[in-house]
Amino acid sequence: MFEAVEELLVEHADLETRLADPSVHADQANARKLAKRYAELTPITRVYRAWKQAGEDIEAARELAAEDPEFIAEVKDSEARREELTEELRLLLVPRDPSDDKDVILEIKAGEGGEESALFAGDLLRMYLRFAERIGWKTEIIDANESDLGGYKDVSVAVKTKGNAEPGQGVWARLKYEGGVHRVQRVPATESQGRIHTSAAGVLVTPEAEEVEVEIVANDLRIDVYRSSGPGGQSVNTTDSAVRITHLPTGIVASCQNEKSQLQNKEQAMRILRSRLLAAAQEEAEREASDARRSQVRTVDRSERIRTYNYPENRISDHRTGFKSYNLDQVLDGELNAVIQSCVDADAAAKLAAAQQN
Repeated sequence: MFEAVEELLVEHADLETRLADPSVHADQANARKLAKRYAELTPITRVYRAWKQAGEDIEAARELAAEDPEFIAEVKDSEARREELTEELRLLLVPRDPSDDKDVILEIKAGEGGEESALFAGDLLRMYLRFAERIGWKTEIIDANESDLGGYKDVSVAVKTKGNAEPGQGVWARLKYEGGVHRVQRVPATESQGRIHTSAAGVLVTPEAEEVEVEIVANDLRIDVYRSSGPGGQSVNTTDSAVRITHLPTGIVASCQNEKSQLQNKEQAMRILRSRLLAAAQEEAEREASDARRSQVRTVDRSERIRTYNYPENRISDHRTGFKSYNLDQVLDGELNAVIQSCVDADAAAKLAAAQQN
């Protein structure tokens, strides 16, 4: 493991030299690529140097302890510190998801529970928007189909980072664990007798694809236009501006009706379609590559009920990691970090265990 780190240190130093050369920045795309790799290697370099320093501290403490027993405690402290750094370094060396720094398209769809499910979908949307706002991400609602009571039958939102995110802090790196079925237990606004109901909404998260990442042949698309639906009185209901695009080889469908212009709706639908095609291609590649994914936190199984939001107990539970807390009101206000971190930690532990077995 540590021989590989020495090679990474050489690469890190080379990147530092290249990035200091003004001529490199004449090609902005290449400069961004180099800067991204440099940022990935910087934490490894920092921890490895601390690990080597801890080893030197251990040797020095042992020499002193041979003459003075009072230094034995310092030896133990240094050994414990080095063990911590060893585990941290192992985690840093686990191969990263190549999409971690990508922006995402997050879709929320009402499921079981009718109008109550649509209201819950709206609550989830506000939770993610507040979470993005707290972190400093940008959000853009691409398409929305509202329900009669102000919820959402389905809604799509683009979430983007500002600038270059730190390794592991990109939008996909954090939000990819949100895909799945979210269940809510509460007394619906429409319930007259105060009974607790259970309903659900589905969340789909896909990394946003650039045009160059997904090749789409025009003849493979069927494009249908239709009249937008939604609350009465809106101008979007008066023309055939909504667009539905079907990718015939895969059967994947994307639609948009949020914009007044048919052209704008087509562009947004293509944006969603590209991301869905990229996600489908990545899932297929992962299935073919190995079965190690089965032992990891599942991030793409849309049928899995991943989380329960219990209003009477103010409790949130993640069924994949066992995480549970009684601050549901704060989570719904965007304080999602602890919940997501439990998934990140479980995923990292599973990847590390798989790497050690190989």
